[in-house]
Amino acid sequence: MSSSLTSDDLSRIFAKLDQNGDGLVSLAELNWLLERVGVHATMEELESLVQKPCLDIDEFLFFYESLSESKRNKEENEEEGEESDLAKAFKVFDLNDDGFISSDELESVLSRLGLWEEKGGRDCRTMIRAFDTNSDGLLDFEEFKCMMLLTIS
Repeated sequence: MSSSLTSDDLSRIFAKLDQNGDGLVSLAELNWLLERVGVHATMEELESLVQKPCLDIDEFLFFYESLSESKRNKEENEEEGEESDLAKAFKVFDLNDDGFISSDELESVLSRLGLWEEKGGRDCRTMIRAFDTNSDGLLDFEEFKCMMLLTIS
């Protein structure tokens, strides 16, 4: 569910879900909607979450906002975890702990990991230059992050 839905959008969705026009959306109707947007829950899970057999418009809006907030928090936590992993990887390469990775540090770590062949034709300066946006000959964390995210994807 996109968090960009307006309250008018949500009111229209609620009206369409309220098949019998009683001003309430049953858990079965709610589950049908959730299945359509890729949220798979058993009726037992939904009953436990909602704790009532049906929702009025205000409860439906609150439920939607709760799901949206939960999704945002999950995405933020995933981003923070990814950032933390990258920070740990950066520290592995930043041998002198000065906040930068030099070509010598890069070559040293890659060699220790068995990932560097001097006969390979590429040197670490060239590798760093490809991601060194400020042309100082070093990779700072943001440059390293770009390099890693491009390499991973």
